[in-house]
Amino acid sequence: MIQFLLNNQLIQTDKAASTTLLDFIRYEENLRGTKIGCREGDCGACTILIGSLQNGKLEYMSATSCLTPLPNVHGKHVVTVEGLNLSNKLNQAQQAMVDCSGTQCGFCTPGFVNSMCGYALTTVEPKYESAISAIDGNICRCTGYKSIERATAKLTQELQWKDNLQPLAWLVEHDFIPDYFLEIEDRLKALNIEYTNKGAIPIGGGTDLYVQKHDELHDMDMHYLFDKSELNGIAFDGNRCTIKSAVTVSDLIKNERLLEAIPNWYSYMKLLSSTPIRNIATIAGNIANGSPIGDFTIILLAMNAQLTLTNKEQESRNLPLKDFYLSYKVLNKTAEEIITAITFELPKKESRFHFEKVCKRQYLDIASVNTAITITMNEGIVKEAHCSIGGVGPIPKFLSQTSDYLMHKTIEPKTVIRAEEIMQTELSPMSDARGTKEYKRLLARQLFFAHFITLFPDTIKMNDLI
Repeated sequence: MIQFLLNNQLIQTDKAASTTLLDFIRYEENLRGTKIGCREGDCGACTILIGSLQNGKLEYMSATSCLTPLPNVHGKHVVTVEGLNLSNKLNQAQQAMVDCSGTQCGFCTPGFVNSMCGYALTTVEPKYESAISAIDGNICRCTGYKSIERATAKLTQELQWKDNLQPLAWLVEHDFIPDYFLEIEDRLKALNIEYTNKGAIPIGGGTDLYVQKHDELHDMDMHYLFDKSELNGIAFDGNRCTIKSAVTVSDLIKNERLLEAIPNWYSYMKLLSSTPIRNIATIAGNIANGSPIGDFTIILLAMNAQLTLTNKEQESRNLPLKDFYLSYKVLNKTAEEIITAITFELPKKESRFHFEKVCKRQYLDIASVNTAITITMNEGIVKEAHCSIGGVGPIPKFLSQTSDYLMHKTIEPKTVIRAEEIMQTELSPMSDARGTKEYKRLLARQLFFAHFITLFPDTIKMNDLI
């Protein structure tokens, strides 16, 4: 049985585990403030908050309910816009939207309000930039966003005096959330949170699977992995990083060791979807989806990552990520194997890493072409090179010939130009909705050059490459 708190109510249900949280909220509980928009996690109309116990403390995050399998909220607190209503007045987020004329048709408003209240519930220092990031998964077709941005700024200003020692009590006292929130931590601790299933098809966050096979999932026998403790966590052994398979992108974006070791790590992670998706999308899911343009897959390929695959008998094997993709959506794994860990070396002092992505809009979009590179230098000579690219073939592409060519070379314009020529021989782009094959080849060229212009600014200039 799946059980969780929905606003101020205990839910116990035997509904099919494949049911999305969105459908349960709207059709089983008749809470229609959570809207149905795209069902692909793009619009944010279905945004809710999920509170869970992390090391004994209650923490909240935003999520797209259209892509959240019901078992993934087992033992947690789910908050819809109805659960944020105060008894006799608007809460601070709602009032800010009214005061700043942040709504027109109102369809998107509940999602924005939930994201704004979710931001208020975090422990991050209140800053306008981080508040705007909290609503980056919400789309509005009416306002032009400036009024919503003003509402967000107003909310941020009100949060400047938040008591971080007793945040929930302060938020209740200052009309951000209703007072039942004060009881949630104890109520979650009292729940019987055991939930097991032994399905045949593994599923993590569900952000890819529910887009691709929404109607088919009701007939699938799935094994839910999102909250399994043995599949969560980021560990370091010297310079070696191990990411367990159920780790989310948000876990990566907050990890201090990664932020310290990889320049611009935060900026790169921000290019991966939106906050509500990053909160529930698992790393293994991004890899196993086999998308030719999976952003984090491209990053990991350039880091020479290794996978650990484990079967039902708990027998494991290690496999280079670059050997994992055989052809379009065909993976080098058995049906019984799942990805349990991903390992890679953090960039050394002599190493330089860079990621580039081009899409129709800067955030919350699938790449036309994405590419990454890691280069390790030794006394001016390339000691090690790992180049990857997506969107130019049927699989996420490790550029083996290009990487091999760069070995033992000095970084100078003629080297980069020749490396790009070799790269072009490794590409097989197809024309599609994200661009013609000619356009993708041009993007690949320009982004490849961008790696070297960025990483070697004293040596490589754009004028040297054209």
